[in-house]
Amino acid sequence: MPSAFPPGDPAPPDGTLPDAVLEGMGSRSFAVYLHVPFCRVRCGYCDFNTYTLDELGGSQTGDFVTAAHAELELASRVLAAGGPPAVSTVFVGGGTPTMLPPDTLGDLLDDIRGRWGLAPGAEVTTEANPDTVTPRVAQTLAERGFTRVSLGMQSAVPRVLRTLDRTHDPAGVRSAVEAVRAAGMQVSLDLIYGTPGETLADWRHSLETALALEPDHVSAYALVVEEGTRLAGQVRRGEVPAPQDDDEADKYELADALLGAGGLAWYEISNWARDPGARCVHNLAYWRGGDWWGVGPGAHSHVSGLRWWNVKHPRAYAERLSQGRSPAHAREVLDEDQRHDEAVLLGVRLADGLPTTVLRPAGRPAVAGLIADGLVDGAAALRGRVVLTLRGRLLADTVVHRLLA
Repeated sequence: MPSAFPPGDPAPPDGTLPDAVLEGMGSRSFAVYLHVPFCRVRCGYCDFNTYTLDELGGSQTGDFVTAAHAELELASRVLAAGGPPAVSTVFVGGGTPTMLPPDTLGDLLDDIRGRWGLAPGAEVTTEANPDTVTPRVAQTLAERGFTRVSLGMQSAVPRVLRTLDRTHDPAGVRSAVEAVRAAGMQVSLDLIYGTPGETLADWRHSLETALALEPDHVSAYALVVEEGTRLAGQVRRGEVPAPQDDDEADKYELADALLGAGGLAWYEISNWARDPGARCVHNLAYWRGGDWWGVGPGAHSHVSGLRWWNVKHPRAYAERLSQGRSPAHAREVLDEDQRHDEAVLLGVRLADGLPTTVLRPAGRPAVAGLIADGLVDGAAALRGRVVLTLRGRLLADTVVHRLLA
């Protein structure tokens, strides 16, 4: 099941934001996230806010699309006073966004473009399962303005995919990549390591298979057993073993070595790109504390230290917007301490590093000890940046804890 709501304060029914939050928006970059909550099947490890159509009692896609356009209209009214700039990135995630027809995704992008405009060279990404991407789908997406497709490859080993409840054929990943590339879009591949029963040789095979496809970008995430998921129940009952930290560390080191040798450089702990132009600009906006509006059930938004999140169920989401109400469930204003802690937590994950000036006086003395322990690069620290070593990436939580003193 999707994870529970975080605590928060009530959100106003009309969705208005304080004037102080909107002030200066015209001088800041702005991103849009669109959450498509539909999946053909629910993967046993996933706690994202997703639903199969059977769970919803039939097709709800039309109601969702109508509601998403209504939320975009609401967002344009709410943000008008701040004069938001042209949108620099759009990211369509899920779920499986390509369960919707590509022209429907294109219509939603046109709505965003019509309300705010897209900045020159704007990055426009959609996630997709490999078995939903045909040459026609890819060509339509490109013609409608998408520039990038993130394919959920996860593994090249059928046995591992079955454990993850992934339904695509590993051989289909190549055809999806070829379709995306032929349409002129960038290709990103998502991988997962640490699946119960996955060997180091399995993981090597997945990495080598991904590299043979010559992607522009790779994301590799350690499997996390989330409470409430089917996988968590299997682990609790002893049906499958829990992921092991040492095993996942070995697999991370292998990923970094093979991806680096294959021409991809890490720029965030779990992300590698062929060159700076292939980095995911949208995710960088999150990691750098940028402004974005999240459209869709359960989507989160952030503008200048104010964060809010929508109701989760697609039916409740559509009903609110059909009544002219904001779908926001609750919100919170980040105080100075929270904003500082998040800046350190997220900034230290980036290969560009965290400026030491961001650290508070109590945290700055920790840098010398982190260098001595081999967790932070000493040469970068002399240039005023906290940059993780490979060992530091494996122990990033420890680094953050010490920097926050």
